[in-house]
Amino acid sequence: MNSNPGLREIITDHIATSPQKRITFAQFMDLALYHPQLGYYSTKAVNLGKQGDFFTSIHLGADFGELLAVQFAQMWEILGRPVPFSLVEMGAGQGLLALDILKYIQQEYPDFFNALDYLIVEKSLALKQEQQQRLQEFSVRWFNLEEIPSHSITGCFFSNELVDAMPVHQFVLQQGKLWEIYVTTLEGEANEADEADKADKADEKVITSPIELVSFVEIPGTPSTSKLVEYFDFVGINISDFPDNYRSEINLAALDWLSMVADRLQRGYLLTIDYGYPANRYYNPRRSQGTLQCYYHHQRHNDPYINIGQQDITAHVDFTALERWGERCGLDKVGFTEQALFLMALGLGERIAGLSYTQQPISQLLRRRDMLHQLLDPLGLGGFGVLVQGKRLTTQEAAQPLKGLSVPEQIKI
Repeated sequence: MNSNPGLREIITDHIATSPQKRITFAQFMDLALYHPQLGYYSTKAVNLGKQGDFFTSIHLGADFGELLAVQFAQMWEILGRPVPFSLVEMGAGQGLLALDILKYIQQEYPDFFNALDYLIVEKSLALKQEQQQRLQEFSVRWFNLEEIPSHSITGCFFSNELVDAMPVHQFVLQQGKLWEIYVTTLEGEANEADEADKADKADEKVITSPIELVSFVEIPGTPSTSKLVEYFDFVGINISDFPDNYRSEINLAALDWLSMVADRLQRGYLLTIDYGYPANRYYNPRRSQGTLQCYYHHQRHNDPYINIGQQDITAHVDFTALERWGERCGLDKVGFTEQALFLMALGLGERIAGLSYTQQPISQLLRRRDMLHQLLDPLGLGGFGVLVQGKRLTTQEAAQPLKGLSVPEQIKI
């Protein structure tokens, strides 16, 4: 396998120096993806798209960004055309989405463009450098989320496929009790002496390969935080009757992130686009092994312990948790829909229909039509969730429906 040996050594050192010679899976995932020098998003993410490990809506042409721009322009109007209107993109990838949005706003909404303050929140230095190169013709500012002052943003925070890449805690149920999954090494596992050793060893998972330098072992143990057990009451799920060895994940990092965003937002919107489910679909006995997935050269699998630092690791989003935690943070739910319906309501149907009247080679026409239909595929990108939350909207502002959340004309009965 193609792991980064330096990153494997760093993770092994973290395990060796931890109090019980183990780390949570969330810590492992954080190192694998976000280590400043060797993590996936510090080294490999600049090769996203069809030449990399996966592609997203932004790699299917400019339409996705342009339709988002239509929604942002309406948000500006609803809020009374504030100057500035801050548009904060969190996790901007290669800068492609920002480029599409900014170009379209400049072309179609010049007054909005003059009021616009575009900010990017990006952890990866490599991606930040690529974004700066791609967006040099526009006035864009870069920040860490922590650097944005509290209550300073009037406008919209937004993200596309960000929350799914946040480090998650994994757990397993045994005899009606929740155990957290920890990662250790074979040597560390031999020295493990806490209550986790008493758990059902049938669940123990050893990951090894003759090519790899280190074998990582998963062991169940007492949860590292009470928030993991409390989470299910919070999202309204009773796991007491779930079967033994039911396994899934909990994204506590998403709640911390949401708290920070809500604190920075003075007034306006938060738009989250990602793949996921409401809690009652996410935590279902029939989905007994969770949603964790890895992507390597467009191949999907579920082994995070190979290709370390060379592959993406993701888990689906629990939208119920985002909605309920947002309410605690002062974010009201404006609406939730699927990406296909969202984009159709913003005009994607008209774009598809208009292809018949364009003068271009048939090969280009078919390729463009295929890309637009991929944005709508209910089994793919079209099935992504779109959650809009608002903060401190007046009664009049809240009463104005967002275009993307209205019923598309093409499917009205």
